[in-house]
This record gives sequence, C-alpha cells and structure tokens, in this order.
Amino acid sequence: MKAFMAPLLMIMVCACAAASTSKLPPLSTVPSVDLKRYLGTWYEIASYPRWFQKGCVAVKAEYSLRDDGAIRVINSCRTETFDGELRLAKGKAWVVDTQSNAKLKVRFFWPFSGDYWIIDLGADYEYAVVGAPGRDYLWILSRTPAMSTAVLDGILARLEAQGYDTSKLAPTKHPPR
Repeated sequence: MKAFMAPLLMIMVCACAAASTSKLPPLSTVPSVDLKRYLGTWYEIASYPRWFQKGCVAVKAEYSLRDDGAIRVINSCRTETFDGELRLAKGKAWVVDTQSNAKLKVRFFWPFSGDYWIIDLGADYEYAVVGAPGRDYLWILSRTPAMSTAVLDGILARLEAQGYDTSKLAPTKHPPR
C-alpha cells in the first residue's frame, strides 16, 4: 500500500502546480541560443530559494561541452561564508528544442531531470535568466559576480511581464571584489 502513496502524492503535487499556473500564458523563451557562446562560467545574482541551495553563498555554474554533445554542468557554492566548505553538484544538460536551443533538461541524479528554459539573455551573453514552465524555479545569472541596477531592473520588469513573482527572489552573496 505504501508503495503507491509516493506516486499518488507526486501526481497530486503536479496537478496542483499545473492548476496554479493555468491562468498564466505559456512561458516564453528567447528565440535562439548559441550554445557555444552560452558555455562557460555564470555567477548566480538571485534565485528563488530552493532546499538544495540552502546556506549557499558565492554560487556559480560552469557549463562545458561533453564528448557526447550534451552539456557538463558543475554547480558550486560555499556553505554559509565565502571561505566555508565548497559544495559541488555535477550534472548533465541536453537540448530538448533544437529549433531554438533555449529549452533544455538538466539532471543531477538519475532518473530525475528538470526543465531549464532560457527566458532572457543579454545580447552579448553577459546575463541569462533561467526558469521553468511552472514558474516555480528562477535563476538570474551573470558572467560577473555583480550586475548593474539598471540591467537588473530591466530583467525584473520582463520577469513580471512573464508572470513571475519577483518578490520571491533572494539575492546571492558574493565576495567583494
């Protein structure tokens, strides 16, 4: 009997999440992403708090191409302080919409994967915003550990237009430069 409870609970959670976003228009991604330009190091500027990032500061992601064509993902952070314990999460991402390259899936442990949609991107790939269709995940990324207020304000306005609650964003702390 217990073996059926977890799948049933998962179905109920997914149904509730779908119902809560059904009033919103579909989430839009950027028209196209040059994956070679997207690879490299990204610093988290702000995100929706998630249990797997609890206590993290100096969060960054490093993306590189794997031999099989997928993308190697290495997320890192320090625990509580800038010289705290280094935490790493290694994963794999792959494109699911080859027309735009803006919709990917990412997996950190099998068999679970999540949506990784690039919903905003700087003209020079200086910033990126990553979300998911249910609008329950959100990351603002930059090539540098800091972002100008003007750029951030523009991103926040576009996120609100897409139905994101920007009041839920938590800024990420980085060491002073």
